Amino acid sequence: MRILLTNDDGYHARGLAVLEEIAAAFSDDVWVVAPAEEQSGAGHSLTLTRPLRIRKFAEKRFAVSGTPTDAVMMALARIMKDNPPDVILSGVNRGANLAEDVTYSGTVSAAMEGALAGVRSIALSQVYSREGLGDAIPFSAAREWGARAIGPLLKMDWPARTLVNVNFPALPADQVRGIRVVAQGLRDYGRLQIVSNHDPRGFEYHWFALGPTVETPAHATDLEAVQDGHIAVTPLHLDLTHRDSLDMLTQAYR
Repeated sequence: MRILLTNDDGYHARGLAVLEEIAAAFSDDVWVVAPAEEQSGAGHSLTLTRPLRIRKFAEKRFAVSGTPTDAVMMALARIMKDNPPDVILSGVNRGANLAEDVTYSGTVSAAMEGALAGVRSIALSQVYSREGLGDAIPFSAAREWGARAIGPLLKMDWPARTLVNVNFPALPADQVRGIRVVAQGLRDYGRLQIVSNHDPRGFEYHWFALGPTVETPAHATDLEAVQDGHIAVTPLHLDLTHRDSLDMLTQAYR
């Protein structure tokens, strides 16, 4: 099995080293093609207004001067063109990618790009419990549970243009309560918090903070699964059509 690793935290991120440990449980044919610098929040963006550069660090190890999507496209169309991957693993992200986060996330978007190319793709993220940890956040849950979380996925046939989003809770590995397959959640966007203050020069600044979780029956979403101490495994797909509205809109234009 040939595995491609990428991320949005950048080539030198600690989470990428954790992902290499996870991938090693399944293959010794592991490639790394990751953004040269951190690209958190880049979403599914492409670099179209400047050239991209590739830096080769070692055999099967490359950094791309662009977004996570750029890195995956460069891997599939150039670097690994003659040796395409069987699986793409993206992460392990420093921080959660839950609920509507997936639309902003470079980590998930790299997996989306793999899914569009017909490659089984999994995004992995490590939730952490408080701000200010920087690169010191603990990855123990992802490190110890990563192979267990993705092992069953690698044995399955997947529907076309789908990917899987995995989030590890902010707990030591021995306190994780297990793995739950759950739907994507939603936060209360109407209660989005904006923290405002003034910088040392007296200018006002604003910082977005996330709204609270929308509680669901049986705690059936990714937000609630990690809150309850479980690893959240969520299947996603790239068809954004709201099919229930097709007939209504068709009638409106007659």
